[in-house]
Amino acid sequence: MGVVVSHTTRAMRPEEVNGVNYHFTDTETFNQLADRGGFIEWANVFGNLYGTSVDAANHVLNDGKNLILEIDWQGAAQVREKFPETQSIFIFPPSLTALRERLEGRGQDDADTVQKRMDAAFEELSHWHEFDFLIINDQFEEALIELTSVVKGQGDALRKAMRENELQPLVSELLLQDYQ
Repeated sequence: MGVVVSHTTRAMRPEEVNGVNYHFTDTETFNQLADRGGFIEWANVFGNLYGTSVDAANHVLNDGKNLILEIDWQGAAQVREKFPETQSIFIFPPSLTALRERLEGRGQDDADTVQKRMDAAFEELSHWHEFDFLIINDQFEEALIELTSVVKGQGDALRKAMRENELQPLVSELLLQDYQ
């Protein structure tokens, strides 16, 4: 498996390292790369640009590895369009309350940014049905075991078709919940 470090125009946080967490770049450089077709996918998220470099992805693939991308629904849609054989995994929070607590608990974002992320949660969650596998990140160790089983090709029980009915109450709760 190989992971590509994404590019972003977001400001670097104190604990982050350029080239490890993200490739931090300015908007002009990002847009030039996007205009040249240098990203497999890219999106504007909360006013910042994020993208996956074609060159970096090819480097992983040319090494004979499977590529893992940690991207939002917009990027996933672009990847599926370009590479229909792609397998995608949607990871649900156990509730919007838990999502807010996790965002606040990270201590990385101010209250306005946390609220923007919460406001965008409905949009993100409403795309769950576009993904191949569904995981709930309630208990981290269990979610990690499930993710590992999907990556190893042993996650058939986590396929959308197998979990849709089971997860419908959670989906309804997440999409109808008042989280303000």
